[in-house]
Amino acid sequence: MAAAGRRGKRLAAREAQAQTPAAMSDTLLDVQGLTCPLPVLKANKALRALPPGARLTVVATDPASVKDFQAYAKETGHALVAFSEDKGIFRFTLKKGEEPAA
Repeated sequence: MAAAGRRGKRLAAREAQAQTPAAMSDTLLDVQGLTCPLPVLKANKALRALPPGARLTVVATDPASVKDFQAYAKETGHALVAFSEDKGIFRFTLKKGEEPAA
């Protein structure tokens, strides 16, 4: 039953994201309910599939993800362009950095 509730939250988040014109080019990753280090690991995997300059918005519930995403951005060269928290739900927007030269 809990899994169905999470799916409903994810669908609602995606629908809300789709209603914002500027957000149409963003990718949304819902990692609510996952704990460290999974939110950052899943975000890293999602960013690898995106072109440089693309934005990834991550929705998480793990309070440790705040420091994790700050450190991740600093270490990888991706930019943490936005962060917010509302009632224990954290939203991070990362902008993928340039690919390293081969």
